[in-house]
Amino acid sequence: MQIDLQNSTLSSASVQKSRDARKILESHSGSGHDFLGWLQLPEEQSAHVQDYLKIASDLQKMDAVVMVGIGGSYLGFKCLYESLKPPVGASVGPEILFAGHSLDGHYHHQLLEYLEDRDFGVVVISKSGTTTEPAIAFRLLWSLLVKKHGASGAASRVCAITDANKGTLRKSADELGFHSAIIADDVGGRFSVLSPVGLIPAAIAGIDIYSLLQGSMEMCDHLRNDESENNPAVQYSAYRNSLYEEGKKIEILVYYQHALQYFAEWWKQLFGESEGKQGKGIFPASAGFTTDLHSLGQWIQESERSIFQTILDVEEARSPVLSKQDNDGDGLNYLAGKTVHEVNRVALQATRQAHGEGGVPSLRIKIPSIQEFQMGRLFYFFEYACGISAYALGVNPFDQPGVEAYKNSMFKMLGKPGH
Repeated sequence: MQIDLQNSTLSSASVQKSRDARKILESHSGSGHDFLGWLQLPEEQSAHVQDYLKIASDLQKMDAVVMVGIGGSYLGFKCLYESLKPPVGASVGPEILFAGHSLDGHYHHQLLEYLEDRDFGVVVISKSGTTTEPAIAFRLLWSLLVKKHGASGAASRVCAITDANKGTLRKSADELGFHSAIIADDVGGRFSVLSPVGLIPAAIAGIDIYSLLQGSMEMCDHLRNDESENNPAVQYSAYRNSLYEEGKKIEILVYYQHALQYFAEWWKQLFGESEGKQGKGIFPASAGFTTDLHSLGQWIQESERSIFQTILDVEEARSPVLSKQDNDGDGLNYLAGKTVHEVNRVALQATRQAHGEGGVPSLRIKIPSIQEFQMGRLFYFFEYACGISAYALGVNPFDQPGVEAYKNSMFKMLGKPGH
């Protein structure tokens, strides 16, 4: 992974602040230090790969598997699946569906109707089992499973990824005999993609979770052993916080491959929930280029200069080659012999240059390819950088007190007991 800056310099003060924040992270001396179990997840989880593959093999026999979760219990795997899923039209393993990530009644109606005559399984992910969106979805899906197969047959089609000892979902898993795996107490949802939360669904979808963990272990070793100012996570933290201090309040994560759309969604939750508190925090936004250049390009080029960009640059990708045509009606013969990916990367360079001239600082992260090993590296890089960046900002990276505000109002309006 290579990082390069444009229109931005890292002051020695910002780099030192991020180096100090890294020490806080590594010494477990900062606020929220009880939630640092994700630091060693790659190595710890490698010992459980065979267990996860066994659970996956049972559920892979189904026509479809519904992944039930929200936030960190959903976005990590959704990102993996959208990045690494089989090519269009390929019939590999069960169909992967999602539920519990919204309260859209029409969506749930259509999903249940679709599953009525299919043999399906469910992976439900929740520490407590009472988070509203996934709890509603699982209640609906469980009722349909019992209707189709009886309680015993239904239970064999469910995997619960939940707390080791407490919560309604753990109780149901133990009493009814679901497949199950544990979410560690010291791993928060948005840092859980390299735990069973992401690994078991990935294994069901046929993703190479061993390679994923190998990549994350490599990045883990690199970042945790590099105490210098050249540590890429330190540099990324210094870049974004120094710009924030200069009045750049919005960071746009830019990707040029459709496969990375949900990686951007995962990234937005990671940084949004970790840093947006105490009246502080960069707003995490995203854009998919070149598509969004035809909708947001004008705003980015000439709007208020409150933005900066972090660009994901994929170096290698399978891509068709453009051929020369006898009738050059579209005027594209000058591109003959080039791949679409080559054209896309030139668009990246040209756009970065234009935005830079328009006063938009940017940092580019080069990624060799979109494969399991590289995705593992990318996940761990951003998790580690997020911990550093939040501590440099002066906030607890691992709580989210503001999330409860809407829930309390909703529960009161719905008449939940105790509210």
